[in-house]
Amino acid sequence: MSRYGQYCPITRSLELLGDRWTLLVVRDLLVGATRFNELARGLPGCSRGLLSKRLGQLERGGLVVHDEEGYRPTQACEELRPLIFGLAEWGARWAFGEPRADELDPTVLMWWIRGGIDPAPFGDRRTVLHVRVPDARRSRFWFVVQPHDVSLCFTDPGHEVDVTVESTLSVLYQVWEGVLELPAAVRDGLVVLHGRRELVVRLPEALRFSPVAPFVRRARVTAPEALPTGR
Repeated sequence: MSRYGQYCPITRSLELLGDRWTLLVVRDLLVGATRFNELARGLPGCSRGLLSKRLGQLERGGLVVHDEEGYRPTQACEELRPLIFGLAEWGARWAFGEPRADELDPTVLMWWIRGGIDPAPFGDRRTVLHVRVPDARRSRFWFVVQPHDVSLCFTDPGHEVDVTVESTLSVLYQVWEGVLELPAAVRDGLVVLHGRRELVVRLPEALRFSPVAPFVRRARVTAPEALPTGR
């Protein structure tokens, strides 16, 4: 933990939250990740050792409770929600340009999408979604959607595919983050959907998209000039 040597609530907050990856761990806890492996999959650039260290710091700081059910945010952590999503709103307005190549990890995106699939629109049947990303280093993924569970598979699960989604990795990220609207991306040929028609038409309803997507969509309406990033 970094110490600033100033008696101020801002510096005390930064001493607890200012280390690299800490706010992203808090972000993922607030959007529902509870297990260590869930957190690790969503933060592949953070080593498992460093993730364990950050979780320990948050636990000692009273932001996280760890028990047999996993990691749960405390009230103190929940009260960071306006700060975390305030950063999302500010970033969407001032610091969110075109995606960079080093930001596009297909496995991370698929884990995020898995957490954003609502099984209810597909009814009581098993539905298999096949995602093809031809330009990614891993190009094929399957979601097996059942009434109370969504599984992400990296190899063919052996079930009949109901809906296939095909697009580039950059476009899929931009759809997920709210930069592009799915119906418009389909209309413009940026995303190709095919399969059982009654399930294809339910797909937009089943995808809840990123928690930051509303901020991105709102920012694109006002479209201020972004700050220079120097990158």
